[in-house]
Amino acid sequence: MTTATATPPDAPSTSGLNWNPRLWGTLIVLCAAMFLDALDVSMVGVALPSIGSDLHLSTATLQWVVSGYVLGYGGLLLLGGRAADLLGRRRVFLVALGVFAAASLAGGLVDDGGLLIAARFLKGVSAAFTAPAGLSIITTTFAEGPARNRALSIYTTCAASGFSLGLVLSGLLTEVGWRWTFLMPVPVALLALVFAVRLLPRSVEERAKGGYDVLGAITGTATVLLLVFTVTEAQGAGWLSLRTLGSLLVVTALAATFLRVESRTAHPLVRLGIFRNGSVARANVVAFAMTGAYGGFQFVVTLYLQHLLGWSALEMALGLLPAAALIALSAPFMGPIVDRFGTGRLLPIGLVSLVAAFALFLRLDEHSSYPGLVLPSMLLLGVGFAFAFPSVNIAATDGVADEEQGLASGLVNTAIQVGTAVVLAGATAMITAGSAGGDSPQAQLDGYRPALMFVTVVALVGLVVAAAGALVDRRRRTTPVPVPDYDYPPAGSTAARAEVLTER
Repeated sequence: MTTATATPPDAPSTSGLNWNPRLWGTLIVLCAAMFLDALDVSMVGVALPSIGSDLHLSTATLQWVVSGYVLGYGGLLLLGGRAADLLGRRRVFLVALGVFAAASLAGGLVDDGGLLIAARFLKGVSAAFTAPAGLSIITTTFAEGPARNRALSIYTTCAASGFSLGLVLSGLLTEVGWRWTFLMPVPVALLALVFAVRLLPRSVEERAKGGYDVLGAITGTATVLLLVFTVTEAQGAGWLSLRTLGSLLVVTALAATFLRVESRTAHPLVRLGIFRNGSVARANVVAFAMTGAYGGFQFVVTLYLQHLLGWSALEMALGLLPAAALIALSAPFMGPIVDRFGTGRLLPIGLVSLVAAFALFLRLDEHSSYPGLVLPSMLLLGVGFAFAFPSVNIAATDGVADEEQGLASGLVNTAIQVGTAVVLAGATAMITAGSAGGDSPQAQLDGYRPALMFVTVVALVGLVVAAAGALVDRRRRTTPVPVPDYDYPPAGSTAARAEVLTER
Protein backbone atom coordinates (compact mmCIF):
# COMPACT_ATOMS: atom_id res chain seq x y z
CA MET A 1 0.00 0.00 0.00
CA THR A 2 1.32 3.42 -0.95
CA THR A 3 0.97 5.98 1.80
CA ALA A 4 -0.74 9.22 0.80
CA THR A 5 1.50 12.25 0.97
CA ALA A 6 0.05 15.71 1.26
CA THR A 7 3.08 17.75 0.30
CA PRO A 8 5.93 17.26 -2.14
CA PRO A 9 9.44 16.61 -0.81
CA ASP A 10 10.58 20.15 -1.59
CA ALA A 11 7.67 21.80 0.24
CA PRO A 12 8.61 24.24 2.99
CA SER A 13 8.79 22.81 6.48
CA THR A 14 5.64 23.10 8.52
CA SER A 15 7.17 21.99 11.79
CA GLY A 16 7.80 25.59 12.88
CA LEU A 17 5.34 28.42 13.48
CA ASN A 18 6.69 30.86 10.87
CA TRP A 19 4.37 29.87 8.04
CA ASN A 20 4.66 31.25 4.54
CA PRO A 21 1.68 32.94 2.78
CA ARG A 22 0.79 29.75 0.90
CA LEU A 23 0.40 27.79 4.12
CA TRP A 24 -1.74 30.55 5.61
CA GLY A 25 -3.82 30.60 2.44
CA THR A 26 -4.32 26.84 2.60
CA LEU A 27 -5.47 27.06 6.20
CA ILE A 28 -7.84 29.96 5.48
CA VAL A 29 -9.47 28.07 2.60
CA LEU A 30 -10.00 24.99 4.77
CA CYS A 31 -11.32 27.14 7.62
CA ALA A 32 -13.79 28.81 5.26
CA ALA A 33 -15.20 25.45 4.15
CA MET A 34 -15.44 24.15 7.72
CA PHE A 35 -17.09 27.40 8.81
CA LEU A 36 -19.75 26.92 6.13
CA ASP A 37 -20.31 23.28 7.09
CA ALA A 38 -20.80 24.16 10.75
CA LEU A 39 -22.84 27.25 9.90
CA ASP A 40 -25.32 25.23 7.90
CA VAL A 41 -25.98 22.85 10.79
CA SER A 42 -27.50 25.60 12.91
CA MET A 43 -28.34 28.50 10.59
CA VAL A 44 -31.62 27.15 9.27
CA GLY A 45 -33.14 26.82 12.76
CA VAL A 46 -34.39 30.39 13.19
CA ALA A 47 -35.72 30.48 9.62
CA LEU A 48 -37.95 27.42 10.01
CA PRO A 49 -41.16 29.28 10.92
CA SER A 50 -40.79 31.53 7.86
CA ILE A 51 -39.99 28.56 5.60
CA GLY A 52 -43.04 26.65 6.83
CA SER A 53 -45.32 29.61 6.31
CA ASP A 54 -44.02 30.47 2.85
CA LEU A 55 -43.92 26.90 1.48
CA HIS A 56 -46.99 25.69 3.43
CA LEU A 57 -45.12 22.86 5.15
CA SER A 58 -46.45 20.84 8.07
CA THR A 59 -44.42 20.56 11.27
CA ALA A 60 -43.41 16.98 10.41
CA THR A 61 -42.21 18.02 6.94
CA LEU A 62 -40.49 21.12 8.29
CA GLN A 63 -38.44 18.98 10.66
CA TRP A 64 -36.82 17.32 7.66
CA VAL A 65 -35.37 20.64 6.48
CA VAL A 66 -33.01 20.22 9.45
CA SER A 67 -32.94 16.43 9.63
CA GLY A 68 -32.23 16.01 5.89
CA TYR A 69 -28.93 17.84 6.29
CA VAL A 70 -27.99 15.92 9.44
CA LEU A 71 -28.92 12.63 7.75
CA GLY A 72 -26.65 13.23 4.76
CA TYR A 73 -23.84 14.69 6.87
CA GLY A 74 -23.82 12.14 9.69
CA GLY A 75 -24.64 9.14 7.52
CA LEU A 76 -21.81 9.49 5.02
CA LEU A 77 -18.96 10.90 7.11
CA LEU A 78 -17.19 7.57 7.51
CA LEU A 79 -17.32 7.01 3.78
CA GLY A 80 -16.18 10.59 3.18
CA GLY A 81 -13.20 10.21 5.48
CA ARG A 82 -12.04 6.97 3.89
CA ALA A 83 -12.66 8.33 0.38
CA ALA A 84 -10.29 11.20 1.20
CA ASP A 85 -7.58 8.68 2.13
CA LEU A 86 -8.16 6.47 -0.90
CA LEU A 87 -8.99 8.90 -3.71
CA GLY A 88 -6.88 11.89 -2.69
CA ARG A 89 -7.81 14.53 -0.13
CA ARG A 90 -7.50 17.49 -2.49
CA ARG A 91 -9.66 15.89 -5.18
CA VAL A 92 -12.41 14.88 -2.75
CA PHE A 93 -12.39 18.31 -1.11
CA LEU A 94 -12.68 20.25 -4.38
CA VAL A 95 -15.52 18.14 -5.82
CA ALA A 96 -17.49 18.18 -2.57
CA LEU A 97 -17.09 21.94 -2.13
CA GLY A 98 -18.43 22.51 -5.65
CA VAL A 99 -21.46 20.31 -4.90
CA PHE A 100 -22.01 22.25 -1.65
CA ALA A 101 -22.17 25.56 -3.55
CA ALA A 102 -24.59 24.15 -6.14
CA ALA A 103 -26.87 22.63 -3.48
CA SER A 104 -26.88 25.91 -1.54
CA LEU A 105 -27.99 27.78 -4.64
CA ALA A 106 -30.71 25.24 -5.35
CA GLY A 107 -31.99 25.45 -1.76
CA GLY A 108 -32.39 29.20 -2.02
CA LEU A 109 -34.33 29.07 -5.31
CA VAL A 110 -36.76 26.14 -4.98
CA ASP A 111 -40.45 26.63 -4.20
CA ASP A 112 -41.27 23.06 -3.19
CA GLY A 113 -40.76 21.50 0.24
CA GLY A 114 -39.60 18.18 -1.16
CA LEU A 115 -36.98 19.83 -3.38
CA LEU A 116 -35.79 21.95 -0.47
CA ILE A 117 -35.29 18.84 1.68
CA ALA A 118 -33.47 17.13 -1.21
CA ALA A 119 -31.16 20.15 -1.54
CA ARG A 120 -30.49 20.07 2.19
CA PHE A 121 -29.68 16.36 2.05
CA LEU A 122 -27.27 16.95 -0.83
CA LYS A 123 -25.58 19.73 1.14
CA GLY A 124 -25.19 17.34 4.05
CA VAL A 125 -23.65 14.71 1.76
CA SER A 126 -21.15 17.23 0.37
CA ALA A 127 -20.24 18.37 3.89
CA ALA A 128 -19.65 14.72 4.81
CA PHE A 129 -16.79 14.74 2.29
CA THR A 130 -15.38 18.28 2.78
CA ALA A 131 -15.13 18.04 6.58
CA PRO A 132 -12.91 14.93 6.93
CA ALA A 133 -10.95 15.79 3.78
CA GLY A 134 -10.22 19.29 5.07
CA LEU A 135 -9.24 18.12 8.53
CA SER A 136 -6.97 15.39 7.16
CA ILE A 137 -5.29 17.90 4.78
CA ILE A 138 -4.37 19.94 7.85
CA THR A 139 -3.11 16.97 9.86
CA THR A 140 -0.95 15.74 6.96
CA THR A 141 0.32 19.19 5.95
CA PHE A 142 1.28 20.55 9.38
CA ALA A 143 3.78 18.55 11.42
CA GLU A 144 2.51 16.98 14.65
CA GLY A 145 3.27 19.20 17.62
CA PRO A 146 3.01 22.99 18.03
CA ALA A 147 2.45 23.66 14.30
CA ARG A 148 -0.41 21.17 13.99
CA ASN A 149 -1.91 22.25 17.32
CA ARG A 150 -1.90 25.85 16.17
CA ALA A 151 -3.48 25.00 12.82
CA LEU A 152 -6.10 22.72 14.36
CA SER A 153 -6.95 25.28 17.04
CA ILE A 154 -7.65 27.92 14.40
CA TYR A 155 -9.53 25.43 12.22
CA THR A 156 -11.75 24.00 14.93
CA THR A 157 -12.39 27.42 16.46
CA CYS A 158 -13.70 28.49 13.05
CA ALA A 159 -15.97 25.43 13.10
CA ALA A 160 -17.25 26.27 16.58
CA SER A 161 -17.70 29.90 15.54
CA GLY A 162 -19.71 28.82 12.51
CA PHE A 163 -21.90 26.60 14.65
CA SER A 164 -22.51 29.40 17.16
CA LEU A 165 -22.89 32.15 14.57
CA GLY A 166 -25.46 30.09 12.67
CA LEU A 167 -28.28 31.24 14.90
CA VAL A 168 -27.00 34.81 14.94
CA LEU A 169 -26.69 35.12 11.14
CA SER A 170 -29.93 33.26 10.60
CA GLY A 171 -31.74 35.75 12.80
CA LEU A 172 -30.30 38.67 10.86
CA LEU A 173 -30.90 37.16 7.42
CA THR A 174 -34.42 35.96 8.23
CA GLU A 175 -35.41 39.57 8.82
CA VAL A 176 -34.63 40.14 5.12
CA GLY A 177 -35.95 36.81 3.84
CA TRP A 178 -35.41 33.14 4.71
CA ARG A 179 -33.94 32.36 1.27
CA TRP A 180 -30.85 34.38 2.15
CA THR A 181 -29.94 31.80 4.79
CA PHE A 182 -29.43 29.41 1.85
CA LEU A 183 -27.99 31.86 -0.67
CA MET A 184 -25.44 33.55 1.59
CA PRO A 185 -22.99 30.58 1.61
CA VAL A 186 -22.91 30.38 -2.22
CA PRO A 187 -20.41 33.19 -2.99
CA VAL A 188 -18.26 32.21 0.01
CA ALA A 189 -18.11 28.59 -1.16
CA LEU A 190 -17.29 29.59 -4.74
CA LEU A 191 -14.54 31.97 -3.60
CA ALA A 192 -13.09 29.25 -1.37
CA LEU A 193 -13.21 26.82 -4.31
CA VAL A 194 -11.25 29.19 -6.57
CA PHE A 195 -8.50 29.63 -4.00
CA ALA A 196 -8.54 25.94 -3.07
CA VAL A 197 -7.67 24.97 -6.66
CA ARG A 198 -4.59 27.19 -6.47
CA LEU A 199 -3.47 26.61 -2.89
CA LEU A 200 -4.30 23.12 -1.67
CA PRO A 201 -1.36 20.67 -1.73
CA ARG A 202 -1.71 17.84 -4.20
CA SER A 203 -2.11 14.42 -2.62
CA VAL A 204 -1.46 10.99 -4.04
CA GLU A 205 -4.35 8.57 -3.60
CA GLU A 206 -3.69 5.42 -1.65
CA ARG A 207 -3.64 2.30 -3.84
CA ALA A 208 -5.67 -0.33 -2.02
CA LYS A 209 -4.27 -3.75 -2.80
CA GLY A 210 -6.98 -6.35 -3.09
CA GLY A 211 -9.73 -3.82 -3.81
CA TYR A 212 -11.86 -1.51 -1.73
CA ASP A 213 -13.99 -2.49 1.24
CA VAL A 214 -17.29 -2.28 -0.64
CA LEU A 215 -19.29 -4.39 1.83
CA GLY A 216 -17.93 -2.39 4.76
CA ALA A 217 -18.84 0.87 3.03
CA ILE A 218 -22.39 -0.36 2.39
CA THR A 219 -23.05 -1.76 5.87
CA GLY A 220 -21.29 1.08 7.72
CA THR A 221 -23.06 3.84 5.80
CA ALA A 222 -26.42 2.04 6.06
CA THR A 223 -25.96 1.66 9.83
CA VAL A 224 -25.36 5.35 10.46
CA LEU A 225 -28.01 6.51 7.98
CA LEU A 226 -30.67 4.26 9.48
CA LEU A 227 -29.70 5.20 13.05
CA VAL A 228 -30.00 8.93 12.34
CA PHE A 229 -33.27 8.35 10.44
CA THR A 230 -34.70 6.22 13.26
CA VAL A 231 -33.98 8.63 16.11
CA THR A 232 -35.22 11.54 14.02
CA GLU A 233 -38.51 9.82 13.18
CA ALA A 234 -39.00 8.24 16.63
CA GLN A 235 -40.62 11.38 17.97
CA GLY A 236 -43.46 11.12 15.50
CA ALA A 237 -43.76 7.33 15.37
CA GLY A 238 -43.23 6.77 19.11
CA TRP A 239 -40.11 5.45 20.81
CA LEU A 240 -41.80 2.15 21.75
CA SER A 241 -43.68 1.74 18.48
CA LEU A 242 -43.19 -1.37 16.39
CA ARG A 243 -41.71 0.76 13.63
CA THR A 244 -39.06 2.33 15.87
CA LEU A 245 -38.14 -0.88 17.68
CA GLY A 246 -37.97 -2.81 14.41
CA SER A 247 -35.77 -0.13 12.88
CA LEU A 248 -33.42 -0.20 15.90
CA LEU A 249 -33.22 -3.99 15.57
CA VAL A 250 -32.16 -3.62 11.94
CA VAL A 251 -29.58 -0.99 13.00
CA THR A 252 -28.15 -3.46 15.52
CA ALA A 253 -27.95 -6.22 12.90
CA LEU A 254 -26.27 -3.90 10.41
CA ALA A 255 -23.78 -2.70 13.03
CA ALA A 256 -22.90 -6.29 13.97
CA THR A 257 -22.42 -7.14 10.29
CA PHE A 258 -20.24 -4.08 9.81
CA LEU A 259 -18.01 -4.97 12.77
CA ARG A 260 -17.67 -8.54 11.55
CA VAL A 261 -16.71 -7.37 8.05
CA GLU A 262 -14.20 -4.83 9.35
CA SER A 263 -12.53 -7.39 11.61
CA ARG A 264 -11.98 -9.80 8.71
CA THR A 265 -11.24 -7.73 5.61
CA ALA A 266 -7.66 -6.94 4.67
CA HIS A 267 -8.35 -3.26 3.88
CA PRO A 268 -11.26 -2.16 6.10
CA LEU A 269 -13.23 1.06 5.80
CA VAL A 270 -12.68 1.48 9.54
CA ARG A 271 -9.67 -0.26 11.01
CA LEU A 272 -11.05 -1.24 14.41
CA GLY A 273 -7.57 -1.17 15.90
CA ILE A 274 -7.65 2.63 15.73
CA PHE A 275 -9.80 2.57 18.87
CA ARG A 276 -6.92 0.99 20.79
CA ASN A 277 -5.56 4.53 20.77
CA GLY A 278 -7.15 5.74 24.02
CA SER A 279 -7.00 9.38 22.97
CA VAL A 280 -9.00 8.68 19.79
CA ALA A 281 -11.61 6.54 21.58
CA ARG A 282 -12.19 9.04 24.40
CA ALA A 283 -12.26 12.01 22.04
CA ASN A 284 -15.06 10.43 20.02
CA VAL A 285 -17.15 9.80 23.13
CA VAL A 286 -16.58 13.37 24.35
CA ALA A 287 -17.42 14.79 20.91
CA PHE A 288 -20.69 12.82 20.86
CA ALA A 289 -21.71 14.03 24.33
CA MET A 290 -20.49 17.62 24.00
CA THR A 291 -22.05 18.54 20.66
CA GLY A 292 -25.12 16.40 21.29
CA ALA A 293 -25.82 18.24 24.53
CA TYR A 294 -25.31 21.59 22.83
CA GLY A 295 -27.65 20.65 19.97
CA GLY A 296 -30.41 19.79 22.44
CA PHE A 297 -29.71 22.91 24.49
CA GLN A 298 -29.81 25.14 21.43
CA PHE A 299 -33.20 23.70 20.46
CA VAL A 300 -34.65 24.38 23.93
CA VAL A 301 -33.25 27.92 24.03
CA THR A 302 -34.69 28.71 20.59
CA LEU A 303 -38.17 27.56 21.61
CA TYR A 304 -38.00 29.26 25.00
CA LEU A 305 -36.87 32.65 23.73
CA GLN A 306 -39.21 32.77 20.73
CA HIS A 307 -42.31 30.97 21.99
CA LEU A 308 -42.39 31.81 25.69
CA LEU A 309 -40.55 35.13 25.95
CA GLY A 310 -41.69 36.34 22.52
CA TRP A 311 -38.29 37.37 21.19
CA SER A 312 -37.95 38.19 17.51
CA ALA A 313 -35.37 36.49 15.30
CA LEU A 314 -33.16 39.59 15.43
CA GLU A 315 -33.39 39.84 19.23
CA MET A 316 -32.40 36.22 19.59
CA ALA A 317 -29.49 36.69 17.19
CA LEU A 318 -28.11 39.54 19.28
CA GLY A 319 -28.80 37.70 22.54
CA LEU A 320 -26.74 34.69 21.49
CA LEU A 321 -23.90 36.78 20.08
CA PRO A 322 -21.63 36.75 23.20
CA ALA A 323 -21.00 32.99 22.93
CA ALA A 324 -20.04 33.23 19.26
CA ALA A 325 -17.88 36.30 19.89
CA LEU A 326 -15.90 34.60 22.65
CA ILE A 327 -15.23 31.55 20.48
CA ALA A 328 -14.12 33.67 17.52
CA LEU A 329 -11.89 35.94 19.61
CA SER A 330 -10.17 32.98 21.25
CA ALA A 331 -8.89 31.53 17.96
CA PRO A 332 -5.44 33.23 17.89
CA PHE A 333 -4.66 32.15 21.46
CA MET A 334 -5.78 28.53 21.59
CA GLY A 335 -2.75 27.03 19.83
CA PRO A 336 -0.20 28.25 22.41
CA ILE A 337 -2.60 27.35 25.24
CA VAL A 338 -2.96 23.78 23.94
CA ASP A 339 0.83 23.52 23.58
CA ARG A 340 1.36 24.63 27.17
CA PHE A 341 -1.39 22.73 28.99
CA GLY A 342 -2.30 19.87 26.64
CA THR A 343 -5.70 18.61 25.55
CA GLY A 344 -5.96 16.33 28.60
CA ARG A 345 -6.22 19.35 30.89
CA LEU A 346 -8.22 21.66 28.63
CA LEU A 347 -10.99 19.21 27.75
CA PRO A 348 -12.26 18.83 31.34
CA ILE A 349 -12.10 22.60 31.84
CA GLY A 350 -14.20 23.14 28.72
CA LEU A 351 -16.72 20.47 29.73
CA VAL A 352 -17.08 21.94 33.24
CA SER A 353 -17.95 25.28 31.66
CA LEU A 354 -20.52 23.67 29.33
CA VAL A 355 -22.15 21.69 32.14
CA ALA A 356 -22.38 24.88 34.20
CA ALA A 357 -23.96 26.74 31.26
CA PHE A 358 -26.66 24.10 30.82
CA ALA A 359 -27.31 23.74 34.56
CA LEU A 360 -27.67 27.50 35.07
CA PHE A 361 -30.39 27.62 32.43
CA LEU A 362 -32.54 25.33 34.60
CA ARG A 363 -33.53 28.49 36.47
CA LEU A 364 -35.69 29.60 33.51
CA ASP A 365 -39.22 30.88 34.21
CA GLU A 366 -41.89 32.99 32.54
CA HIS A 367 -40.14 36.27 33.32
CA SER A 368 -36.41 35.47 33.19
CA SER A 369 -34.20 38.43 32.36
CA TYR A 370 -31.39 38.43 29.84
CA PRO A 371 -28.64 39.48 32.31
CA GLY A 372 -29.86 37.04 34.95
CA LEU A 373 -30.33 33.90 32.81
CA VAL A 374 -29.29 34.03 29.18
CA LEU A 375 -26.07 36.06 29.32
CA PRO A 376 -24.28 33.93 31.98
CA SER A 377 -25.03 30.75 30.04
CA MET A 378 -23.86 32.31 26.77
CA LEU A 379 -20.57 33.42 28.32
CA LEU A 380 -19.98 29.97 29.82
CA LEU A 381 -20.82 28.36 26.47
CA GLY A 382 -18.28 30.57 24.73
CA VAL A 383 -15.54 29.67 27.21
CA GLY A 384 -16.47 25.98 27.13
CA PHE A 385 -16.36 25.60 23.36
CA ALA A 386 -13.23 27.75 23.06
CA PHE A 387 -11.35 25.22 25.23
CA ALA A 388 -13.13 21.97 24.38
CA PHE A 389 -13.76 22.06 20.64
CA PRO A 390 -10.15 22.49 19.45
CA SER A 391 -8.96 20.06 22.12
CA VAL A 392 -11.34 17.27 21.14
CA ASN A 393 -10.36 17.50 17.47
CA ILE A 394 -6.64 17.47 18.29
CA ALA A 395 -7.11 14.49 20.61
CA ALA A 396 -9.16 12.64 17.97
CA THR A 397 -6.28 12.72 15.47
CA ASP A 398 -3.36 12.51 17.91
CA GLY A 399 -0.91 9.70 17.19
CA VAL A 400 -2.75 8.56 14.04
CA ALA A 401 -0.70 7.72 10.94
CA ASP A 402 -1.02 10.01 7.91
CA GLU A 403 -2.77 7.36 5.83
CA GLU A 404 -5.55 7.13 8.44
CA GLN A 405 -6.04 10.83 9.16
CA GLY A 406 -9.12 10.89 6.91
CA LEU A 407 -10.54 7.95 8.87
CA ALA A 408 -9.86 9.62 12.24
CA SER A 409 -11.39 12.87 10.97
CA GLY A 410 -14.44 11.04 9.67
CA LEU A 411 -14.91 9.23 12.98
CA VAL A 412 -14.91 12.36 15.14
CA ASN A 413 -17.18 14.24 12.74
CA THR A 414 -19.54 11.25 12.70
CA ALA A 415 -19.60 11.29 16.50
CA ILE A 416 -20.48 14.99 16.38
CA GLN A 417 -23.34 14.59 13.91
CA VAL A 418 -24.80 11.38 15.35
CA GLY A 419 -24.53 12.84 18.85
CA THR A 420 -26.45 15.92 17.73
CA ALA A 421 -29.19 13.82 16.12
CA VAL A 422 -29.59 11.38 19.01
CA VAL A 423 -29.54 13.89 21.87
CA LEU A 424 -31.76 16.33 19.98
CA ALA A 425 -34.30 13.56 19.43
CA GLY A 426 -34.20 12.72 23.13
CA ALA A 427 -34.61 16.36 24.16
CA THR A 428 -37.53 16.79 21.76
CA ALA A 429 -39.26 13.71 23.19
CA MET A 430 -38.88 15.09 26.72
CA ILE A 431 -40.27 18.48 25.72
CA THR A 432 -43.34 16.83 24.21
CA ALA A 433 -43.87 14.44 27.13
CA GLY A 434 -43.32 17.14 29.77
CA SER A 435 -45.69 19.66 28.21
CA ALA A 436 -48.36 16.98 27.65
CA GLY A 437 -49.42 18.77 24.49
CA GLY A 438 -50.31 22.01 26.30
CA ASP A 439 -49.23 25.44 25.10
CA SER A 440 -49.65 27.44 28.30
CA PRO A 441 -46.49 29.03 29.75
CA GLN A 442 -46.41 26.52 32.59
CA ALA A 443 -46.88 23.57 30.23
CA GLN A 444 -44.00 24.81 28.09
CA LEU A 445 -41.75 25.17 31.14
CA ASP A 446 -42.69 21.66 32.25
CA GLY A 447 -41.38 20.45 28.90
CA TYR A 448 -38.23 22.55 28.77
CA ARG A 449 -36.88 21.64 32.23
CA PRO A 450 -36.66 17.83 31.72
CA ALA A 451 -34.98 18.44 28.35
CA LEU A 452 -32.44 20.75 30.00
CA MET A 453 -31.79 18.16 32.71
CA PHE A 454 -31.24 15.56 29.99
CA VAL A 455 -28.67 17.62 28.04
CA THR A 456 -26.90 18.53 31.31
CA VAL A 457 -26.54 14.84 32.20
CA VAL A 458 -25.24 14.05 28.71
CA ALA A 459 -22.62 16.81 29.01
CA LEU A 460 -21.74 15.47 32.47
CA VAL A 461 -21.02 12.05 30.93
CA GLY A 462 -18.65 13.78 28.50
CA LEU A 463 -16.97 15.52 31.44
CA VAL A 464 -16.41 12.21 33.26
CA VAL A 465 -14.80 10.66 30.16
CA ALA A 466 -12.62 13.75 29.62
CA ALA A 467 -11.55 13.72 33.28
CA ALA A 468 -10.67 10.03 33.02
CA GLY A 469 -8.52 10.83 30.00
CA ALA A 470 -6.77 13.60 31.93
CA LEU A 471 -6.03 11.13 34.73
CA VAL A 472 -4.57 8.62 32.27
CA ASP A 473 -2.37 11.33 30.72
CA ARG A 474 -1.16 12.42 34.15
CA ARG A 475 -0.23 8.87 35.14
CA ARG A 476 1.59 8.40 31.84
CA ARG A 477 3.62 11.56 32.44
CA THR A 478 4.52 10.72 36.03
CA THR A 479 5.18 6.98 35.65
CA PRO A 480 8.90 6.39 35.04
CA VAL A 481 9.79 4.12 32.16
CA PRO A 482 11.78 1.13 33.48
CA VAL A 483 15.20 0.72 31.93
CA PRO A 484 16.27 -2.96 31.59
CA ASP A 485 19.51 -3.81 33.32
CA TYR A 486 21.31 -5.49 30.42
CA ASP A 487 24.53 -7.40 30.96
CA TYR A 488 26.44 -5.86 28.06
CA PRO A 489 29.59 -7.60 26.78
CA PRO A 490 32.85 -5.70 27.18
CA ALA A 491 33.36 -2.87 24.71
CA GLY A 492 35.45 -3.89 21.73
CA SER A 493 34.75 -7.58 22.16
CA THR A 494 33.55 -9.79 19.32
CA ALA A 495 30.14 -10.12 21.00
CA ALA A 496 29.83 -6.33 21.30
CA ARG A 497 30.64 -5.80 17.61
CA ALA A 498 28.11 -8.51 16.67
CA GLU A 499 25.45 -6.82 18.81
CA VAL A 500 26.06 -3.45 17.13
CA LEU A 501 25.74 -5.04 13.69
CA THR A 502 22.55 -6.80 14.75
CA GLU A 503 21.00 -3.54 15.97
CA ARG A 504 21.85 -1.90 12.67
